[in-house]
Amino acid sequence: MRSGREKPFIESSIGWPMTKSKKEALHIRRAIEGDRREWLRMRDALWPDETRARHREEMDEYLRENGAVAYVAVRRDGGLAGFVETTIRPKADACDTSPVGYVEGWYVDADVRRRGVGRRLVRTAERWARERGCAEMGSDCLLENEVSLRAHIAIGYEERERLIHFRRWLARPAGRRRS
Repeated sequence: MRSGREKPFIESSIGWPMTKSKKEALHIRRAIEGDRREWLRMRDALWPDETRARHREEMDEYLRENGAVAYVAVRRDGGLAGFVETTIRPKADACDTSPVGYVEGWYVDADVRRRGVGRRLVRTAERWARERGCAEMGSDCLLENEVSLRAHIAIGYEERERLIHFRRWLARPAGRRRS
């Protein structure tokens, strides 16, 4: 601390102390073609098991479709610090209306987390969905992803249900072992 004083803390609804946010020099805007390198870096961090080719295909869809959009948080130096990818779905689990805006992916770099960047990204996506006739916004996270669960709750989302998916092979693909 340069001044010798500690930063003031505010209570967080996700159970973590947060420093009072300084006016962040991050700008939220729609993703553009020139964002691909940084956007791909963040997608790799969020979905490490996905192939780069598949990431690129999905990024193409967000850049060209009317029923899907990606917003990014832009740092002062032009680099990206986060993204949200949103679609309009005809229906979504745990939602009561149709159509439904849906958060397909949401990521914020660790160095700017708990400063309102994720909230601003999601609020921008919600505004986009509302402009397209949606009354609800849906999202999901894996059962073991406590960080995502807390982040959703912190920005006003309510947990509606938990789901475990099952599978049984009817015709196992060649070379695929039993799990």
